[in-house]
Amino acid sequence: MQTIRTTCPYCGVGCGVLATPDGGGGLAVAGDPAHPANRGRLCVKGAALGETAGHRGRLRAPRIHGREAGWDEALDLIARRFCETIAAHGPDSVAFYVSGQLLTEDYYVANKLMKGYIGSANIDTNSRLCMASAVAGHRRAFGSDTVPGLYEDLELADTVVLVGSNLAWCHPVLYQRLVAAREARGTRVIVIDPRRTATCDVADLHLQIAPGSDAALFNLLLAEISRRSEVCPDDLENIQEALAAARATSPAVTGLAHSQLRQFFDLWMHSDKVVTVWSQGVNQSDSGTDKVNAILNCHLASGRIGRPGMGPFSVTGQPNAMGGREVGGLANMLACHLEIGNPDHREAVRTFWNAPRMAQRSGLKAVDMFRAVEEGRIKALWVICTNPAVTLSEADRVARAIAGCDFVVVSDIMAQTDTMRFAHVALPATGWGEKDGTVTNSERRISRQRRVLTPPGQARDDWRILAEVGRRMGWGASFGWQHPAQVFAEYAALSGVAAGLGSDFDISAHAEISVAQYDALEPFLWPQSATKQGGRFFGDGRFHTPSGRGRMVAVTPRPPQPVSEAYPFRLNTGRVRDHWHTMTRTGLSPRLSRHLAEPYLELHPTDAAQLGLQPAALAEVTNAHGSAVLRVLVSDRVAPGHPFAPMHWTGETAPTGRVDALVPGATDPVSGQPALKSAAVAIRPFAARWFGFAVSAGEMRPDCDYWARAILPNGVQAELAGRKPPADWTDHARALFGLEDEPLVVHDRARGQVRLAFLRDGRLQAALFVAAGPVALSRSHITALLCEGGAEVLAGRPGAGRPDEGALVCACFGIGVNSIVKAIASRRLTSVEAVGQALRAGTNCGSCRPEIRALLDAGVACREAAQ
Repeated sequence: MQTIRTTCPYCGVGCGVLATPDGGGGLAVAGDPAHPANRGRLCVKGAALGETAGHRGRLRAPRIHGREAGWDEALDLIARRFCETIAAHGPDSVAFYVSGQLLTEDYYVANKLMKGYIGSANIDTNSRLCMASAVAGHRRAFGSDTVPGLYEDLELADTVVLVGSNLAWCHPVLYQRLVAAREARGTRVIVIDPRRTATCDVADLHLQIAPGSDAALFNLLLAEISRRSEVCPDDLENIQEALAAARATSPAVTGLAHSQLRQFFDLWMHSDKVVTVWSQGVNQSDSGTDKVNAILNCHLASGRIGRPGMGPFSVTGQPNAMGGREVGGLANMLACHLEIGNPDHREAVRTFWNAPRMAQRSGLKAVDMFRAVEEGRIKALWVICTNPAVTLSEADRVARAIAGCDFVVVSDIMAQTDTMRFAHVALPATGWGEKDGTVTNSERRISRQRRVLTPPGQARDDWRILAEVGRRMGWGASFGWQHPAQVFAEYAALSGVAAGLGSDFDISAHAEISVAQYDALEPFLWPQSATKQGGRFFGDGRFHTPSGRGRMVAVTPRPPQPVSEAYPFRLNTGRVRDHWHTMTRTGLSPRLSRHLAEPYLELHPTDAAQLGLQPAALAEVTNAHGSAVLRVLVSDRVAPGHPFAPMHWTGETAPTGRVDALVPGATDPVSGQPALKSAAVAIRPFAARWFGFAVSAGEMRPDCDYWARAILPNGVQAELAGRKPPADWTDHARALFGLEDEPLVVHDRARGQVRLAFLRDGRLQAALFVAAGPVALSRSHITALLCEGGAEVLAGRPGAGRPDEGALVCACFGIGVNSIVKAIASRRLTSVEAVGQALRAGTNCGSCRPEIRALLDAGVACREAAQ
C-alpha cells in the first residue's frame, strides 16, 4: 500500500508521520525523516497511532434524541433550531465550543459562520485551557500573538530554561532534540518546577520554586539584568515601570535559597544565547498572563530575542492550537491575527467575507460561555471535537449546564463521551487519518494532515458539516467549497488583506493554491508571501505595537488563593506520559494503557503518613465543587501539601477520576484561562471494604463505588473497589462480565480473598480477584493469560520458570520493571545506554529514560548497602 506523509494529531510539536495502510483497516506508522519538526523521531503516543486507527466505539451515523437519523434530517434540524433561536433571542443566544484538534480548515469555516454570518463572537476553543495566557502575554508585549523563535533555537542555545514544562512527557520529541544538543554541545538545562518531573533528569539546575511564584522569580531576574547594566531602555516601552515592580519583589516569595537564585542568575547572565520554554505550569493560572509577561520582560530587556539560539518560546499542548489562534478561533480575536475590537479590522473581514452581520465585540470565553449556558442566556450550543463535561473547571457544573441547555449539538468521532450523552443531535465526524487539511505547530510551521483511511459509516469532515449548516441557514454562496484546498486558499487570501493592515500573519503566497498543489504541500513556516519567507521575529528590534517598540509590562506577582483549614491541600493537575486529553484515542491502545492504567494521586510521604494513606490505597479528594477517588502514589517528587493528579480519566474510563470537577472556575482576568493547577482540596482515605482486579475477553460493566477500566490486546481490565461487598460474589462476577457460565472459585475467608475464573473450552474468558485491601498479584501475568491460559490464573502469579515483566516502563518495546531490574543486577549495568543495549528500553522515544535511571540509582544503592 502507498505510504502517506501526514502529521501527528497529538501535541503541538507537529511531528511528521509516515502512515501506510495495510488494506484491512490497519495502519503502520513511522516518523517522517524529511519533516523538520521531528526528523524521523516519534514519541510512544505517535508510534502507537496505528493501534488507535480502528473503528471501535465510533459514532457511525447521525443521531437525534438517541435514535439513528439521516444527515438531511439532522442538518435541517440544526439549521432550523439555530435560526429560530437567533430570531427569538438574538445572535448571542447561540455558541460554538471547538477544539485545537480541529484542522485549520474546520476552524476557519466555524469562525466565518459564527462571527461573519450568525453575527456573534460566541465561538471559543479548548485551547483557551492551555495557551490563552501565552496569547495575551504576546499581544501585550509584542502587539501581536507572535512566536518569535524556532525549534532549532533549542539546539543553538547555550542555556535552555524550562518553566512549568514537563517536556520529557508532554513534548517528548522536543525533549529528545534538547537531550541530543546537551550531549553534543553541552547545552545547559534549567528546570523551574515545583515538582521533580521526568524532565529534571537532564537538568543542570532544578529550581523547586513555591507553586505560583514564577512571576516573582522572573521579576528578580529582571532586576538582576538591570543591576548588571544589560538593559536597553531606548528600545522598549514601560521599562521603568517594569523595573520598579521587579525591584519591589521579595526573594522570599519564591521559596528558594539565595545561593539557588544566584546560580540561576549567573547561568542566565553568563549565557549569550538563552531560550525560555514554558507551558501549562505557567499558563494555567489566574495570573498566567502576568507570568508570561514576566518571562518576556527578561528577554526584551536583555535583547535575547529573535536571533538564533535565543528567545521566549511557548510550546502548545494540541496539534492545532496555533492554527486556531491564527484563524480567530478564540472569542476575542478575528482571523489572521486581526483584532475584533478594531473597527477597521472588522470592516476588512466583513468586506472580504461579504458578511451580512459581523460580530461587533468579543464573545464569551470558555468558562463564561458555559456559565451563560447554565443561566439560560445561551440556548443553542454546538460542541465540536472536545469534551467540556470533563475538561473544563467545575466540570460537574459544566455537565449540568449542558444537560439543561435547550438545544445541544455534539460533533465527535466517538459514540460515547461525557459530553455526547447530553447531545440532542450527535454528528459523526472524521478523525485523524480520515480527513485532509492543515495544522500549525508551536514554531509556526504549517503541515498537512492527509487522508489515509476510509472513514467509518457516514462520518463527515467537520468543515463540510459546518458549511452545510451555513448553506441551510441561507448563506449558500459563501459556504460553497467542494474541497479543503478551496477553504485554505480563501484563508490565505484573507491573510493578504490582514497583512495590508499590519498583521504579522501572512500566507498569501498560497492564495491561488490548486488542489494538486495543496495535495503536495510541504511543511512551511509562516509568513509566506511575496516579500516575507518564514524565519524569526523581532531580531531587528521592530514589533507590532503602534510605536514599533517592544512593550514591557509591570508585573506585581500574585500568589494563589490561600488554602483553608477545611481544604488544606493545593492540587496540581496535568498529563501523564502515555495518554493524551480524555483518551478517546490513546485509550484504544493497549500498550499506552499499560504504563498507567488508572487515575492516581501523587502524595508526599509526610502527607500520606499524616492522612493514614498507604501506597496503592484509595484516597477521596473533595472540595465545594466536586470530588474524586484516586489511587495513592507516595512520592517525594511532589512537595508536602501539593499533591498531583492527572486529568485524562472520564466517565467512560473512571467516573470518580474526573479531577477537573475539583477545579474552581477562577480565571486569569486578561486571558480568561482557567487556573487548573491550584485547587484547594481535602483528602481522606476512601472507606473501601473490598478491592478488586478483573480481566475479561468481552465487555465489562462495573457497578461499584470505584472502578477504572483500560483496554488490553485481547480484552479489557479494571481496578475495582466498594464500600459494601455484594451478597454473592459469583452473581456479582456474572453481572460484571455478562456471563452465565459457572466459574471456578477459590474463597479464602480467613484472608478475605475471593478468586473467580470463567473458562470456555479450557481457555480463560474472565477473572475476578477480590481482597480486603489493594489486590497484590501480577497483573501483567494475568492479562497475558486472557484467552490463552486456564485455571492457573487463580494463582495470581506466574509459576516457576515463567517470566513476569511487572509494571511497564518502556512502552515502545513493552519492557517491564522486573526485566530491567533483573538485567541491571545480573549484568551489573551502570548506565541508561547500557540498559538500552541490553534490552532496547529507552532507545526509541526516550521518555522512559528517567525511570530507567531511577532504577539504576536504586540498584546502586542496594549494592552499596549490601557491601
